[in-house]
Amino acid sequence: MSSEQTPAPEAAEEAGPRPVRLTAAAGLAAFEGLALVAGGVWMLVRGLTGHPDDRTSAVTGGITLVVLALLPLLAARGLLGRRSWSRGPAVITQIMALPVAYNLLQADSVAIPAGIVLAVVAVTALVLLVNPETTRALGIRGPGNVQK
Repeated sequence: MSSEQTPAPEAAEEAGPRPVRLTAAAGLAAFEGLALVAGGVWMLVRGLTGHPDDRTSAVTGGITLVVLALLPLLAARGLLGRRSWSRGPAVITQIMALPVAYNLLQADSVAIPAGIVLAVVAVTALVLLVNPETTRALGIRGPGNVQK
């Protein structure tokens, strides 16, 4: 990675305190990661101790959710540390969450409130991540804005 995209730790300290928008985006990414871990652990426990229709699918689904939780959790850590690379995984997480939220909203069950919450969190996080203040805090410059 080039030094143009990743500010030095001293540069982040000189830039002042972390913007509230960046902290909020990191918090939302961490919330999503923790929710994935909780869902994965719940599926694993139910798959191993309960009577699921297909024990293998339940265990595989639980492990998959726990592994998928790594992406937003690592992104949240990077956002808190003002690492420019962290915005990409955070944005990808939000984009992946939107179709999931849509599917939850199409259900005729208690999944509808979960879909509403997920949609609100994903859209809010996307807005925070593309905000110019967040972009500056992460040291990301647009194309053609090379520092000389």
